[in-house]
Amino acid sequence: MALNMVASHAKWPEENDAIFGLAAKAKEAVDKYGKENVIDSTLGALVDDEGNLICLDTVYSELKSLPNAEIAAYAQVAGQADFLETVQDACFKEYRPKAYTKAVATPGGTGAVRHAVWNYTNPGDSILVCDWFWAPYVTISDEFGRKVTNFELFNENGEFNIASFKEKFEDLLDKQKRLVTVLNTPANNPTGYSLSDEEWDEVLNIAKEKAKDPENRIIFLVDVAYIDYAGVGSERRKFFTKFSDLPENIFVIVAYSMSKGYTMYGLRSGAAIGISSKEEIVNEFYYTCMHSNRSNWSNGTRGAMSVMTHIAKDPAKKKAYEEEVTKYKKMLRRRANAFVEGAKECGLEILPYRDGFFVSIPCNNAKKASDELIKENLFVVSLKKGLRFAVCAVSEEKCRLAPAKIKAAIDNLN
Repeated sequence: MALNMVASHAKWPEENDAIFGLAAKAKEAVDKYGKENVIDSTLGALVDDEGNLICLDTVYSELKSLPNAEIAAYAQVAGQADFLETVQDACFKEYRPKAYTKAVATPGGTGAVRHAVWNYTNPGDSILVCDWFWAPYVTISDEFGRKVTNFELFNENGEFNIASFKEKFEDLLDKQKRLVTVLNTPANNPTGYSLSDEEWDEVLNIAKEKAKDPENRIIFLVDVAYIDYAGVGSERRKFFTKFSDLPENIFVIVAYSMSKGYTMYGLRSGAAIGISSKEEIVNEFYYTCMHSNRSNWSNGTRGAMSVMTHIAKDPAKKKAYEEEVTKYKKMLRRRANAFVEGAKECGLEILPYRDGFFVSIPCNNAKKASDELIKENLFVVSLKKGLRFAVCAVSEEKCRLAPAKIKAAIDNLN
């Protein structure tokens, strides 16, 4: 019998992350065949047409201008006070809900997801997530002895499946009396779908009906990692106002990330933002998450927090930052449009796309299709129900060409 030193609850399969592993293969192909002959749609990061990672000039000019001591110093456990206000402004913009809100700094949006799962569920509980989802929701839940239950994101008409949501939501809540529901919107990873204002109304009406039972504890974790690249202006943020005056047993946690909006992928900065109609609920959230910060990573990345606050306080820097984001948002839209048009031309079925970094292609045998496409030097992530194509990382020209290649690979397997 093999000797195991790891405790039984922490023993996991000895395997590398599938997406980062595929990205490494794509890089090898680029080195061997040249970047012009490879389509790398693996990672969720903005990449220019030459294959270089996009780093916002305003962000990194500000970072490099900081005194060494401001970068090196410990941040407060909950995050710097000015950052905790600034990050809420950056998240909500003009659509701050009429409610009590508090923020706690986290390493990217992932830290906020971690806090929500650990602090708002009990061992053995299930969290509710749609069936097209970011895989680490499962990884984090597994780590803490929680389960994941899926509702179907789309009905047969390609619309938000409110019936499936209602069935799973009510069933889990009736069993557990406490439920964390993850809604990754706007710009869902991996589909690019965003809930409409009307769909949000339907979701919240179901929750409000169940909130009439005072024993129920309803928590929405709204993962807005891609919000800064959704919509044209800030209209995709209107739904935040719907969190005004909610019943006291409905609590909202927003997972906000600087990874995408500030291209700070490796600097790991973001926030968990709590929203409630009761002040004591957000105070409880703040101190609970601060304790979790201390017990996990202790402090966040002070330099990243300073960059956000400095840019926000300087009108000229803020304007330059917003112009950069708008520029790349338009680039992303052109690429997505090219992929959608290419899919239509060749008859490739894709899921409804509204915003963001990704488009998804439903198919059987997704892993086999991905493996076949590698032979064509096209690298696309396989998921349980299909393929994910990262338009954020692929030029407009290649986005237009890729759908026909993907369709051919899928057809060859059928």
